[in-house]
Amino acid sequence: MDETLIQTINKLQDALAPLGSGSTSPVDLPQITVVGSQSSGKSSVLENIVGREFLPRGTGIVTRRPLILQLINRRNSSKSAASDLIDIQTTDAQGNKTENNAEEWGEFLHLPGKKFYNFDDIRDEIVRETEAKTGKNAGISSVPINLRIYSPHVLTLTLVDLPGLTKVPVGDQPKDIEKQIRDMIMKFISKPNAIILAVNAANQDLANSDGLKLAREVDPEGLRTIGVLTKVDLMDQGTDVIDILAGRVIPLRSGYVPVINRGQKDIESRKTIREALNDERRFFENHPSYSSKAHYCGTPYLAKKLNAILLNHIRTTLPEIKARIETALKKYQQELAALGPEMVESPSSIVLSVITDFCNDYTGILDGQTKDISSNELSGGARISFVFHEIFKNGVYALDPFDQIKDADIRTIMYNSSGSAPSLFVGTQAFEVLVKQQIHRFQDPSLRCITLVFDELVRILSQILAQPEYARYPGLKEQISQIFIQYLRESVLPTNTFVEDIIKAEQTYINTAHPDLLKGSQALAMVQEKLHPTPVQVDPKTGKPLPAPAHSASSINDEENKSSSFFGGFFSSKNKKRLAAMEAPPSVLKATGQMTDRETQETEVIKLLIHSYFNIVKRTVADIVPKAVMLKLIQQSKNDIQKVLLEKLYGNKDLDSLVKENEITVARRKECKKMVEVLKHASEIVSTV
Repeated sequence: MDETLIQTINKLQDALAPLGSGSTSPVDLPQITVVGSQSSGKSSVLENIVGREFLPRGTGIVTRRPLILQLINRRNSSKSAASDLIDIQTTDAQGNKTENNAEEWGEFLHLPGKKFYNFDDIRDEIVRETEAKTGKNAGISSVPINLRIYSPHVLTLTLVDLPGLTKVPVGDQPKDIEKQIRDMIMKFISKPNAIILAVNAANQDLANSDGLKLAREVDPEGLRTIGVLTKVDLMDQGTDVIDILAGRVIPLRSGYVPVINRGQKDIESRKTIREALNDERRFFENHPSYSSKAHYCGTPYLAKKLNAILLNHIRTTLPEIKARIETALKKYQQELAALGPEMVESPSSIVLSVITDFCNDYTGILDGQTKDISSNELSGGARISFVFHEIFKNGVYALDPFDQIKDADIRTIMYNSSGSAPSLFVGTQAFEVLVKQQIHRFQDPSLRCITLVFDELVRILSQILAQPEYARYPGLKEQISQIFIQYLRESVLPTNTFVEDIIKAEQTYINTAHPDLLKGSQALAMVQEKLHPTPVQVDPKTGKPLPAPAHSASSINDEENKSSSFFGGFFSSKNKKRLAAMEAPPSVLKATGQMTDRETQETEVIKLLIHSYFNIVKRTVADIVPKAVMLKLIQQSKNDIQKVLLEKLYGNKDLDSLVKENEITVARRKECKKMVEVLKHASEIVSTV
């Protein structure tokens, strides 16, 4: 079961390899990531774990791409691979000693089916594949190389070898090489499921270890970091790493494992790794500081420990990995469905389908029957309702007929409308002239209402065309937008005319018989009560109010004397000579001077009547204009837009260019198909566990 778990992760690693190691991969797989400086012995540790030489060697940056190393144990017996690193030596055609044999081989993911039994060939292929991406200079790439090694002498493990940290650019290395390598390493080790294998030279101060410094940035408590101490045999005599192993220097949850790598002299003398491992075992067994803990030291123990840590990590994270794969698969399947299949229909069928979808979306948004009803903001038809019942209604109700009419204006119109014969009663004609002027003021807010609704319909257009399915055909999308806006502009003109006619109709006929209009007698009584309030007298015997006394003849005569001249309120003069001269009236006559009681009374009566009728028209306009806009603009657009689009678009001579897919859509569909295929494969793999 344990081997199956790691093999499952290895299969997932291969399945997800086409997605790369960047943020595009939706799944963070458990893996052991090896970090350390160039001189820490990182590559030698990996070769010791494998038991074979296969990594490139040289000066400067040798590892220039991440190497995902999957070790597969293929022993046929129950022997322990980690403790049974026996020498298998054969001879090549020239009679030279070699470890190549039929039981161990490597396979690269980029060369499926090809087995490398010669580990020198594996090294050459790593170099060749690295240079294919990075060139022969010192550049680096974050695209990994996937190598799988089958052997009866390894424990099943997954390790990622990363470029060693460097400080100073050498030769033709880029100036920011340190930052490039650091960024690449951080991308791998910052993933929560990464186990960090920090390789450090034991003969250097641990506090200055580059690998540990980076590990502590992403894992400050050392929960997923395991330390490896190399070059233990090169430490000064009398010194050891016991304090580090005991966790008294920089503690780690999984501790440290000391190992011994081959030196340069060993490599030059072609000392095999298996020979070196035997020497490593003897060193720890015979060293006075480590002999009591020799079974916790060396490469075989490191391999066992890594295997156990990786297994435990996989057991913990596998349910989450399954859920992530299913979630990501569902997401990309939905997006792929939204992007639609590759174009196989005729251009005319595509145009018809898009037009039908657009008209359905337009009607649905206006009627509030959309798939995704927002709970965050008003949209579509609800915004138009807001224009009608909040913006327009409040704008109309805010109009005041007397913010533009002064009492002097009313007084002048009263005299002008009565002509040469002064009227005995309040003139209907003066009332109509004044109220018509005020009714005309409803035209501007009504036309403004149409403009606001037009803007909202264009907003709905943008909302519809912002959906991914319309981005698929940019030419068709642009044409629909242009035709729709042009149609709305043309529809606005008759709507404006219709609304203007409604206002004109109100101006043309002033319905003085309207049941809600204040009666003249009522208005007169209200004004008289306002101007001459009558004190209420109470009968002392009964306690009931007495009827108000009628005006006496003397008071009437007094009123007539006060206004003995009909135009007395217009102009007056105490100069009798000028009066006697009967000068011609001035070229411009204006109402000046204080109004008489009668003029005041008539003015107030007309104001009451204007206010009453203006409110009647106000209610009518607030009600009828939205209905007119709904009829002439909104409802008509819903009824006609499909026919208009079909006429315009089907008449286009170049339908093929209209339905040419957006390059972004094509690329995104290709990417989604790739993600769906990869994630389906990954889902099949995890479903077997």
